Amino acid sequence: MRGITHARWAAGAVATALAATGCGVGGASGGGNGGAVLSSSWGDPQNPLEPANTNEVQGGKVLDMIFRGLKKYDPRTGKAQDWLARSIRTEDSRNFTVRIKDGWTFSNGEKVTARSFVDAWNYGASLRNNQKNAYFFGYIDGYDKVHPDSGSQSADTLSGLKAVDDHTFTVKLNQKFSGFPDTLGYAAFAPLPRAFFTDHAAWVRKPVGNGPYTIESYTRGSQMYLRKWEGYPGTDKARNDGVTLMVYTDSNTAYTDLLAGNLDLADDIPAAQLKNVKGDLGDRYINTPAGIIQTLAFPYYDKAWNMPGSEKVRTGLSMAINREQITGTIFRRTRTPATDWTSPVLGTQGGFKAGLCGKACEYDPARAKALIEEGGGIPGGRVKITYNADAGSHKEWVDAVCNSINNALGNDKACVGNPVGTFADFRNQLGAHKMTGPFRAGWQMDYPLIQNFLQPLYYTGASSNDGKWSDRTFDRLVNQANAETDTAKAVAGFQKAEEVVRDHMAAIPLWYQNGNAGYSNRLSHVALNPFSVPVYNEIKVG
Repeated sequence: MRGITHARWAAGAVATALAATGCGVGGASGGGNGGAVLSSSWGDPQNPLEPANTNEVQGGKVLDMIFRGLKKYDPRTGKAQDWLARSIRTEDSRNFTVRIKDGWTFSNGEKVTARSFVDAWNYGASLRNNQKNAYFFGYIDGYDKVHPDSGSQSADTLSGLKAVDDHTFTVKLNQKFSGFPDTLGYAAFAPLPRAFFTDHAAWVRKPVGNGPYTIESYTRGSQMYLRKWEGYPGTDKARNDGVTLMVYTDSNTAYTDLLAGNLDLADDIPAAQLKNVKGDLGDRYINTPAGIIQTLAFPYYDKAWNMPGSEKVRTGLSMAINREQITGTIFRRTRTPATDWTSPVLGTQGGFKAGLCGKACEYDPARAKALIEEGGGIPGGRVKITYNADAGSHKEWVDAVCNSINNALGNDKACVGNPVGTFADFRNQLGAHKMTGPFRAGWQMDYPLIQNFLQPLYYTGASSNDGKWSDRTFDRLVNQANAETDTAKAVAGFQKAEEVVRDHMAAIPLWYQNGNAGYSNRLSHVALNPFSVPVYNEIKVG
């Protein structure tokens, strides 16, 4: 059984201006409302902004502004709260009855009904529609007919979804999954208006949602202007008149624009500026824990990295990385050395277990060299770490990781960086399975559950399992943990599955990442949520 959740890839900070094209502070040249509009750094989404087709941070930022779903994650704690859902009830963790609140509409005036969810989920699940987040619907009955592993789909809709009336629908899963309700705040589960289906091309050009903002204009490679929706029925209304998302391809440029007064908010501070940022911005610098982990993943579809004994090579590489030194000198303690594959944001009750990685994540150059030799040596004699070059800090830390590996192995050519021009190009190469060695893998949680850090990345066939790692024991333990109705037992089950990841070193955990940002003196009430995304609707201008 394939899993369901599919978190977003952390671009690190794609972004900084192609050019600060004269927009100035609050730059809303797309038709904004002057001083009540803020400008924020951004990067072009990889795909059109369909909820079921967006699985990276930049597109996710927009979806979080223009959509609201059954659940919403608290911007401070990450806890899943009922939002459009009046209730989600089950007696067996397999059959769920969802009742939605009355009074919600899309920004075009259409009412949000049970059908808005059922139709959207059926569309997202369909093999025919080729949605990247189709995997999210994998637990719903009938998914194997709508989205088979091979061949053509034999059904158009999920048999486990039924609209009962305008305010009620039922969901039948193909196995127990007690955490299912808490996944429903993720954008893939957002409702869609009829316009999405009746004139899809027009909707893609200018998406219509039901969140606190509407998209006024978008020029790819330049900017998107989002306007406050005055008719938004939710309690989390925008406290500003709009947001202009400015496309940047270099985070250093965004920082420079921020200091020069040409940008209001930069939601990633480049590593090169961390030594200056406190002096430059004072209290307008934010550095808070976030549910993000950075790892090195491997291409298991390449036999050279998937041979008997390869786990020793991967573990040796892990032990050759001096995480303490790199996080201290390059990241100025905005990163913390990772000792498991989740995030401290979860807390111990949520599944974080400090030290689960054990000695495999401790710097030990002598043991590292011995393990790599025992495992047959580095494939081809050299490690090439692939990363996207358009984020400000990746080259620095990749070079530092390679220096650490080279020093441990006594070979200054054992490891080199392999930059790819843009994040979109990087993701496209990952999707085409073109990696020949380890690659940067950043993971930003969708919701604070341990399942979200494990199943999307390591379950067989999972849509964010870009390296195609597969282990039957891991899959079985994940299925068992998902079926547990007792939270503590479920967490313990996922930790057993995580131990399988550790024993095979399926990916090398590097560090937990804080969210950091800086903002201009025009703004107040600026904060990052536990997903490291600015809480745009709460920001005040002026």
